[in-house]
Amino acid sequence: MAERTEAPTTRRTAGTGGGTHMIGLLYPPSGRKRDYTTMQLAFVGGVAESATAYGYDLVLSPGDTHDDPSFLRMVGDRRVDGVIVMEIRREDDRVEYLAEAGFPFVAIGRNRRADVAGWVDLDFAGLAGGCVQHLADLGHRRIAFVNRSEQLFNSGYGFARLGDEGYTEAMKKLLLTPHAYLCGDDLASGEDVVERILRDDPATTSLVTQNEAALEGVYRGLTRNGRSVPRDFSVVGVAASPWAEQVTPPLTAAEIPAKEMSRIAVELMMQRLRSPDSPPRHVLLKPLITLRASTGRCRPVPGSEPEPEFPDFGLDF
Repeated sequence: MAERTEAPTTRRTAGTGGGTHMIGLLYPPSGRKRDYTTMQLAFVGGVAESATAYGYDLVLSPGDTHDDPSFLRMVGDRRVDGVIVMEIRREDDRVEYLAEAGFPFVAIGRNRRADVAGWVDLDFAGLAGGCVQHLADLGHRRIAFVNRSEQLFNSGYGFARLGDEGYTEAMKKLLLTPHAYLCGDDLASGEDVVERILRDDPATTSLVTQNEAALEGVYRGLTRNGRSVPRDFSVVGVAASPWAEQVTPPLTAAEIPAKEMSRIAVELMMQRLRSPDSPPRHVLLKPLITLRASTGRCRPVPGSEPEPEFPDFGLDF
């Protein structure tokens, strides 16, 4: 769990020089229509609130590449003292640019290059694996995985790739067959992914998801196919509590602590500005799974179990 420090109660300056007293947040929208999702807005608010406590204001850039005009204005013109980078991809030219330029930055998320700076992240691989284990402990053996969109996955977004790896590894460790699905971040895509899951394997009894925006659609799809949660089908995921608690039944889930991650990222940024030569800190969070009402003991789908075989005694009557 992350180190905790007392929040400041008075205005203070992180650096020794004057600076701009501005922090940049490099955060491309990931919604279907290139808008910010509810979860993303929670991070924006969390970073802004934490930065204000240190006497800093926030500048938001939607840039997802190093040559995005807003990113270049922010960094090239030194409009900010440092940058917090989000939606990190496995190969991310924004991180490469900042690292090569020696511009102060930290990340919410991580990749190989981000190790040169501080970062805070969730253990998405471990959380996905823990969700699989939770379902397996309840007797489920046919467990699907509902990931984020094809566009995000193919672009190399770390959380989508790590979640897939964690799910697949956990399934193979349990000698189970993985069935992973990419899904858009909207209700209709959630309904569609259920249709695909049950078409591929009608005997599926559970799923793990880290696509909270499609969660309501997943529930609707299950209802439409005659699957009651959790009596006939269990659902567990990685989701922020507002999403997990607004569906019926409430979702058993590992929390995405947006406010805590935002606070830690700003702390790391302040430390970077105060002590630029100090070793970078890396904070990996693995929240516990909160048990709610969406998971239960496995009840095999009628007709999915093999017919019993009886020996042929070769008797003539």
